[in-house]
Amino acid sequence: MDHSPLNELSYIESPPLLERILERTKQLGFNMASEPRTGALLQALAASKAHGRLLELGTGTGIAAAWLLSGMDSDSTLTSVDTDASVQAVAHEYLADDRRLNLVLGDALQFLESQQPESYDLVFADAMPGKYEGLSQCLSVVKPGGIYIIDDMLPQPNWPDGHAAKIPVLIEALAKDAAFRVVPIGWASGIVIAVKRGPF
Repeated sequence: MDHSPLNELSYIESPPLLERILERTKQLGFNMASEPRTGALLQALAASKAHGRLLELGTGTGIAAAWLLSGMDSDSTLTSVDTDASVQAVAHEYLADDRRLNLVLGDALQFLESQQPESYDLVFADAMPGKYEGLSQCLSVVKPGGIYIIDDMLPQPNWPDGHAAKIPVLIEALAKDAAFRVVPIGWASGIVIAVKRGPF
C-alpha cells in the first residue's frame, strides 16, 4: 500500500451515493464514467465556487454530477445535460431529490445556444458537444474567473478509431484562446483546466 503523503486516493471523500450509482452504471454496461481522481478534482473545484452556477455537458449516469454536488455549497446550482434518457435515468434515481440539481434531457449544443454569455462559474464538458463540437459556444458561457474543465485527454480504451488525432487539435484551440489561461495535466484520465481571464 502506498503510504506517501502524495497518494491522493488516501484523501478522497467520495459522494454518499457514489457506490450505488457505480453499481447501476456497471449493470448498464456504461463505460464512459469519470474516474475517482477526476471526480475529486471536480469536487474541489466546485467547492471554490460559492453561490456558483455550474454546468455539466454529458450527465451519463450521474457519477460526475455526484462529485460536483458533493463539493458545492447549499446556494450553488448544477445543470446537467444529456441526450440519453436510459443512462440519465440513473442520475434521476439517485440525485434528483437534490434541489440544487437540474437534469436536462436534450441536445447540448441547442442548450448552449439558449444560454446567456458568461453565465456559468464552472463548465465540465464531458461529451462531444462543448468539447469537440461547439467549443466556442461552450467557452462563451464561462464567466470571467470561471473554469472550463475537460477530461479523457489521455488514451482511453473506449476511444473510436481516429479519436486520438482530435486531442492535440482541441488543446491547441484552447491554448490559442486569449480569453483563457490553460493548464493541461497528465494525470487521472488526462485533464485540461482553462480559467477565463477578467477584462483585458
